[in-house]
Amino acid sequence: ITPPMKNVLKLEELGLLLLFTMAYFRFFPGHLGLYAGLFFVPDVSFALYLVSPAAGAAAYNVLHHKGVIASLILAGLILHNDMMIMVGLIFMSHSSFDRVFGYGLKYADSFDHTHLGWIGKSAQKNMD
Repeated sequence: ITPPMKNVLKLEELGLLLLFTMAYFRFFPGHLGLYAGLFFVPDVSFALYLVSPAAGAAAYNVLHHKGVIASLILAGLILHNDMMIMVGLIFMSHSSFDRVFGYGLKYADSFDHTHLGWIGKSAQKNMD
């Protein structure tokens, strides 16, 4: 992805971060503690990188995939389950937050290899 396009994608994700966060607090006022407590929970998936890069990538992708998270929100709406909706909005906010900083869904070969390009010490591979 070219640098100008990366900036456009980061701005889009920043807008989505604000949208999902605002929706959460609009529909669930007074639940700041839950939001703060769960915001970084998807990153617990990093622990599975200790098992293997493939296990870490699979766990990371499940907890950061917007389709999976949107399905959780939709299920919460259908089932009238506020907790599912709240967790979904928090995780959607988190996923957008990560993408603002360039963290995309992971390939199984390396933590640094994402659908948005290479990150970290491997970022120079984007130039190859």
